[in-house]
Amino acid sequence: MQGNMLSFAYMLTSNRDDAYDLVQDTTLKALDNSDKYVENTNFKAWVMTIMRNIFINNYRRSGRTTTIEEEDGNKTSLLETPTTEQSHETPEGSIALDDINSALSTLADIYRESFAMYLAGYKYEEISEIFNIPLGTIKSRIYMARKQLQEILKDYK
Repeated sequence: MQGNMLSFAYMLTSNRDDAYDLVQDTTLKALDNSDKYVENTNFKAWVMTIMRNIFINNYRRSGRTTTIEEEDGNKTSLLETPTTEQSHETPEGSIALDDINSALSTLADIYRESFAMYLAGYKYEEISEIFNIPLGTIKSRIYMARKQLQEILKDYK
């Protein structure tokens, strides 16, 4: 099965190292969720579906985020949207992007971290598991971050 998985992963990624990573992620996910496998169904199709979904989620996540390194060496992931890419074309756009980044930096750490992960494409459940806190708390933090950002950036509407 590993050979089939590697071939499919290489077809998806077109990169040997990424294919090996994808096979490993798929194997771990399949083992973690083995209780969800229904007996007497196509095991290979089940595993390949897991692999395809992991690839799609990773692709979407990587397409929506960019990592910037600040002067103090900390790395921050921010959402990159078409408007962000276009905003560098004009001086006004650069100012707007600076205002958005400074607004993000004013958020309390508990809100900023949850919100950044949400913007990066993580689901509420994934963020909840990573921080090991209840799902409702994550939803509340992201909601509060949105409200605070809307208030700070209300002049841009």
